[in-house]
Amino acid sequence: MKSTNLLFLFPLLLFCSATASSSSHQHPLDPLTPSEFDLIRTIVKKSYPFSPPKFTFQYVGLDDPDKPSVLSWLYSKKSLPPRRAVVVARFNKQSLEITVDLSKRAIVSTKVYRGHGFPMYSVEEQDSVAELPHKYQPFIRSINKRGLNISNVVCSTFTVGWFGDVKSNRTLKLQCYYADEEETANLYVRPVEGITIVVDLDDRKIVEYSDTGSVPLARPENTEYRFSKQKPPFGPKLNGMTMVPNGPGFSIDGHSISWANWKLHVGFDVRAGPVISLASIYDMEQHKYRRVLYRGYISEFFVPYMDPTADWFFKTYLDSGEYGFGQSMVPLKPRADCPANAVFFDAYHAGEDGKLVKIPNAICVFEKHAGDIMWRHTELEVPNEDIITEVRPDVTLVVRTVSTVGNYDYIIDWEFKPSGSIKLGVGLTGVLGIKGTSYTHVDQIKEDAFGTLLADYTIGTHHDHYLTYHLDLDIDGEANSFVKTNLETVTVKDQSSQRKSYWTVALETAKTEADAKMNVGLKPSELAIVNPNKKTTVGNNIGYRLFPGPVAQPLLLKDDYPQIRGAFANYNVMVTPYNKSEKWAGGLYAEHSRGDDTLATWTLRNRNIENKDIVLWHTVGFHHVPCQEDFPTMPTLSGGFELRPTNFFERNPVLKVRPAKPVRGVKCTSQP
Repeated sequence: MKSTNLLFLFPLLLFCSATASSSSHQHPLDPLTPSEFDLIRTIVKKSYPFSPPKFTFQYVGLDDPDKPSVLSWLYSKKSLPPRRAVVVARFNKQSLEITVDLSKRAIVSTKVYRGHGFPMYSVEEQDSVAELPHKYQPFIRSINKRGLNISNVVCSTFTVGWFGDVKSNRTLKLQCYYADEEETANLYVRPVEGITIVVDLDDRKIVEYSDTGSVPLARPENTEYRFSKQKPPFGPKLNGMTMVPNGPGFSIDGHSISWANWKLHVGFDVRAGPVISLASIYDMEQHKYRRVLYRGYISEFFVPYMDPTADWFFKTYLDSGEYGFGQSMVPLKPRADCPANAVFFDAYHAGEDGKLVKIPNAICVFEKHAGDIMWRHTELEVPNEDIITEVRPDVTLVVRTVSTVGNYDYIIDWEFKPSGSIKLGVGLTGVLGIKGTSYTHVDQIKEDAFGTLLADYTIGTHHDHYLTYHLDLDIDGEANSFVKTNLETVTVKDQSSQRKSYWTVALETAKTEADAKMNVGLKPSELAIVNPNKKTTVGNNIGYRLFPGPVAQPLLLKDDYPQIRGAFANYNVMVTPYNKSEKWAGGLYAEHSRGDDTLATWTLRNRNIENKDIVLWHTVGFHHVPCQEDFPTMPTLSGGFELRPTNFFERNPVLKVRPAKPVRGVKCTSQP
């Protein structure tokens, strides 16, 4: 498909968005299509009776083709690799791994999983058990005792983790909230405390219930976030302004995007969310595209809360492996979540009965004109010349999604720069995890409240966020190495200089997985993935450097049960040899898992990673001590990191970029 055609007319400015269309040919890394989901359901149905909860689809995704076959298709124009799908299902309280060959229209393998842990939850089963309390007499009595209208009570599902129990059932806990629509739609700030509900997902029934007594319900005043329901006085008025390009800067063919000097593929997985593949940048001097990233995505998202009390200790979520980061993606709002020049992709996944679920406008792609500077210089010293000033404004390409996992909204950006950099951004917003309390002032608190008092009867609980990215970097080829450039202080011991010290660099190439494990910031060093087999004309190894993001390290004890499961976040940086099966940092069966199939356990094999096809794992971390400005909804807290070319090009690749022409206006048309 060609992207939206924009013609610019002055002085009228109009803006439009478009939806990406299907490709004329299939790409081996394309996400499963609606027709393929229907075919998978038909094939599986021949072998298994469909009667949820007896048989349910928990995960359906592309069975990633072998990397060599994808590269052969890409560069040698060989035939497409076999198109297969992976299905993880629950059948008679067992987890099944089913591989479906779509071209053969048949199941080619089935395996019963007998290890620890359970597959990702489906939306439907969570919705089903969340309704159980409304027909459960002890719960009804508890709500009546609190003087609440049960029709305004909403229950939500919470994973329970693992705390050393020998045998685990597939259970969830329910936390309920009061949502009187006339008072406020912000239900997460009004928890109904004191009630514990445990449900069995396979049997879909309540198996434990207790009521330890009521806690005052938080007041609804000043918690409404819907503008249509808010009352004056209002906050600052911001002028609306949109910068538009003088013509579309990118073209789309199916899920493949060409923009400026970049080519990349945008995919989707119901667990990972957005998946970026085959990102390559054009080198003007070599006259060819050079590969940078084979595949990248968020592999796991660990969110442990810091309240050890009975109602909170279990809240140690793995948002990808338990809830599904892709399944939690929400439709993006044009001209709000994404600017007016955005193009949108829909996403599809299977429901628990295998039927197609569509997320409209799930991914947006747009050129970002943020007023940034690509490069500049002012020169005052050239003889016989006036002041010389050269400036190039920066324009970037952004791929954006938003996943709403319960109370939190996560904004995920992949940003590509003409200079060759890839910036990976995450924005945290939404509503804090709120605990009800009897306190109305901090002077009343005589013990650890495990959070911050934000308003009457309202505590924002301390917690962490750890995003672990899977980055299969192929820097101009698959054979790469991980190099630490350590900065070391040198003392001048003779009289050769009036200086007493300086710093220099010492290169350290990681030979094994143990060599590569590190927490950044503990000592000055620069980290890069290099191709030791290729050099610049002056002899430097070509590479890409990691500029790390927020570097919060876990503060839990290593033998604490949540940290055993989340041990993949113990280091900010880890490197492994490429292995198709090592996709999920928290393990394929993350729910109720015990930490025995994670990135942390894989690296204990201490495999060779020097001059190999390797994967960089980078964990971005946030310690979050809530404050009153985070309440009742949280202004976006942003973080991220950058992958930046380091001796990859012979010189500045955007030195000769052509200055942008002034925009005069826009007329929008859209192709179907």
